Amino acid sequence: MKDRLEQVVKKFASQCDYLEAHVEETEESRVTFSGPRLEDLGRKVDFGGNVRALYKGGWGFASFNSLDRIEEFAQNAIDQAKLVGAETSELAPVDPVRDDVLLDLKNDPREVPLEKKVEILKAYNEQALGYDERIVSTSTRYFDRNRKFWFANSEGSLVYQERIDLGGVVAPIAAKDGDSQYFGVPFGSSDDFGVALGLEGKIDEVAEITLGKLDAPKVKGGEYTVILDPRLGGTFIHEAFGHLSEGDNVYEDKNLQEVMTLGRQFGRPILNVYDSGLDKGLRGYLVYDDEGVPTEKTYLIREGALVGRLHSRETAGKMGEQPTGNARAIDYRFEPVCRMRNTCIENGTCSFEDMLADIELGVYAISAQGGQTNGEMFTFTAANAYMIRDGKIAEMVRDVTLTGNVFVTLENIDMIANDRRPHDGPGGCGKAGQFPLQTSHESPHVRIQNVVIGGE
Repeated sequence: MKDRLEQVVKKFASQCDYLEAHVEETEESRVTFSGPRLEDLGRKVDFGGNVRALYKGGWGFASFNSLDRIEEFAQNAIDQAKLVGAETSELAPVDPVRDDVLLDLKNDPREVPLEKKVEILKAYNEQALGYDERIVSTSTRYFDRNRKFWFANSEGSLVYQERIDLGGVVAPIAAKDGDSQYFGVPFGSSDDFGVALGLEGKIDEVAEITLGKLDAPKVKGGEYTVILDPRLGGTFIHEAFGHLSEGDNVYEDKNLQEVMTLGRQFGRPILNVYDSGLDKGLRGYLVYDDEGVPTEKTYLIREGALVGRLHSRETAGKMGEQPTGNARAIDYRFEPVCRMRNTCIENGTCSFEDMLADIELGVYAISAQGGQTNGEMFTFTAANAYMIRDGKIAEMVRDVTLTGNVFVTLENIDMIANDRRPHDGPGGCGKAGQFPLQTSHESPHVRIQNVVIGGE
């Protein structure tokens, strides 16, 4: 396969400024229960590729499902690029890479028969359904994907990569007097089927929380000191800030360029944020991005100041910065764009107990049930929450919606704990019509002053 791609790239490279060819093969297993019903079960194999050409600043792109016509599609991509190219091609230079990246797994999901996966998920599902009569349904699902990638470009790069991606969730759904609530146990990994095992204790825990939400009062709306748990802290930094750090978003938005000026102070010196492809085992792990560029650990904020952003070769070239290995596509049908990998808030120095100690009235917000961002404004709904009273966790509350401006919120982070941990799940990131792309995030507990909470 590598020889075939390299031959095609060499044959057509003289017609454009840059040319790359990409082929991938995917084997997927999936299991889904909805209530007591096995709703989806199966295996799928997918094969395809694409050719992408750059000519005078214009891109051409063609995807295919058969190698027999790859030369035809290479010419199509070049012809497209020539139709739109009218400027100067700007790609940040990188050293050519020739490498094979093979799987290094802790617990291989390919060695677990599909029947065994069904048995495991069915037992979890029945446990959740049987916990209490008020649990009326469940959403239980699992998937794993074994993917092989081949990449060649006109600069001499030739890369073969193997990747595993798996994830799932067990979520009880409870109902009472016309009201329904849910909470789940998510899991995910890029190298370990073991994350799908031994979840019985967590399932009982979330079932109890789900039942508690039925009787929990709605939070009283207002402005509070809020502590985000590590899962919600990671969601916040990914959604509210990570997307603003993607090079194409900055380059294409003149207003955002003025806001996202390198060196600008966004938070206190305790705040450090980075995005990395190097965290083995997490779903955001990858050795090379979809342009064949080595991934790295890219700091976005250091000691409160903006110091970097996430780039493809083109956005780095246009902005005079360094590529960071963030060009990614969900599959061969799409062109790579600037995307996150594993986005993290670094550990601080205090404990969770230190954060609680001086809060007379606040909110402890746990995980994310939904939300949206619009530029620098965000809204997140916590999946679970508790009031904080006189330095202690108090009663459960529900319908906790956090709203604000991301830059004001970053400035209001006044404490960061030393308990960072990753939280992978079955979801993914969406952008440019591409969803879901596997990403991950990490955070410790984070305390924020003056957060607006919507409620009664």
